Amino acid sequence: MEQTLILLKPDAVERQLVGAVLRRFENKGLRIKAMKLLSITPELAQQHYAEHLQKPFYPQLKEYITSGPVVAAVLEGPEVIAVVRRMVGVTNGLEAAAGTIRGDYSLSSQRNLVHASDSPEAAKREIPLFFGDT
Repeated sequence: MEQTLILLKPDAVERQLVGAVLRRFENKGLRIKAMKLLSITPELAQQHYAEHLQKPFYPQLKEYITSGPVVAAVLEGPEVIAVVRRMVGVTNGLEAAAGTIRGDYSLSSQRNLVHASDSPEAAKREIPLFFGDT
């Protein structure tokens, strides 16, 4: 079974959408293998978003992801990375298709509710950052 990391970002927690978003993944048949509520430190943000460190939007990204609690979860299922990415929708909530999580709940490219690993390599790098050897 394939695994992926999702982060329900501070806006999802603040807007009390955690249950609604997790329910969608569970209704699809995906299993939650690990889950926790945490505050992302600046150091963890730097590790998680390492590929964005030199990009002009990184300071805002770091400020946002460290601004409040997040729910981190490991989801498991067949082709879970591709399935979750389709369910989440494109990064910009204004452009995300209706029926996707971002299309239904987000109006922003930065405050877009959820992070999902974009490849098997990313999942293998990201899961241990939040859960150790899960």
